[in-house]
Amino acid sequence: MKAKTSARTKSANRSSRQCETVARLLIAFVLVCFALSPTAQAVDPEGEDALVSLTTGADDTAMGFDPLGGNTTGSDNALASWIWRTTGSLNTARWAHTATLLQNGMVLVAGGFDGDNSLASAELYDPASRTWAATDSLNTARFDHTATLLQNGMVLVAGGRDSNSAASASAELYDLASGTWTSTGSLNVPHFSHTATLLQNGIVLIAGGFESNFDDSRSAELYDPASGTWTVTGRLNIGRYSHTATLLQNGIVLVVGGVGINASVSAELYDPASGRWTATGRLNTDRYSHTATLLPNGGVLVVGGIGFFNNNYLASADLYSPVSGTWTATGSLNTARAYHTAMLLQDRMVLVAGGLDEDHVLASAELGHGQR
Repeated sequence: MKAKTSARTKSANRSSRQCETVARLLIAFVLVCFALSPTAQAVDPEGEDALVSLTTGADDTAMGFDPLGGNTTGSDNALASWIWRTTGSLNTARWAHTATLLQNGMVLVAGGFDGDNSLASAELYDPASRTWAATDSLNTARFDHTATLLQNGMVLVAGGRDSNSAASASAELYDLASGTWTSTGSLNVPHFSHTATLLQNGIVLIAGGFESNFDDSRSAELYDPASGTWTVTGRLNIGRYSHTATLLQNGIVLVVGGVGINASVSAELYDPASGRWTATGRLNTDRYSHTATLLPNGGVLVVGGIGFFNNNYLASADLYSPVSGTWTATGSLNTARAYHTAMLLQDRMVLVAGGLDEDHVLASAELGHGQR
């Protein structure tokens, strides 16, 4: 608590574009006063014809979404209505964690913050049983980090904030076969609230975030799994943190929203061939600490987060078309949330899990799909 309060006090003295960090730590302090009350409800998404979102629990639930729907015409511009239903609760309520779809179809959730402490714990979600089971803990407790599935099946966890709330440059690898973590090369610059994206060549792109001086960053670097080392690449046009980054089907990376000057409604594209960034269409809703998920039709689903200008937690969702470079609204979540995760499962449903609402750390989850 002492380290957390120190980090909060330091952030409070920064400029207005750093208010998100202060808000998160203040919320974390308040969360200790609240008891979790997990509940769940389930519905058959096949029977719904409208845009609906069905919660999975008050605090410990997770949600999912199926992007295939009868409205899909093969174009990434075709929109589907999204329907959500409940699934099993996490063993540990957490936010600012990561969720990674493994090659066996399970989902690895790692680290995060429980409202009082940085977490090293990790757990696995089984879509078949819709239950969670503990696995080996991280070597370093961390939150606001990233986790990336590599082509060799291992998971790279990088950066974040440690148990003292300090920016971290450390990285480690999770081996599903052994269920254990090992250290790998450290970042050139400590990052947290950044993004990590696996490129088509197997290299991992780290972009933006906070650096150790608590400034929003334009820096980006590349991780080579073969050597376990990092190299610098082209800088973002706009410094940002708590944004998202998504690899599109054409190999370009879409970065969306976040906190920073002009960042929350902006988006830009990274070309791995040139190492350069260019602007694309602006969001309908300003947001940060949201999620972005690549859909089978090539579009990108952006869900939840916090409005930068009004500080409201968001349940809204938007779809991005890479063809037109524009955004269109779609069905909202049952529970407004931020600092959650969203994962496209092998059955093509999208699992949204955990995060924060106005009052609680959430363990709730939702499953969603497009209207059929």
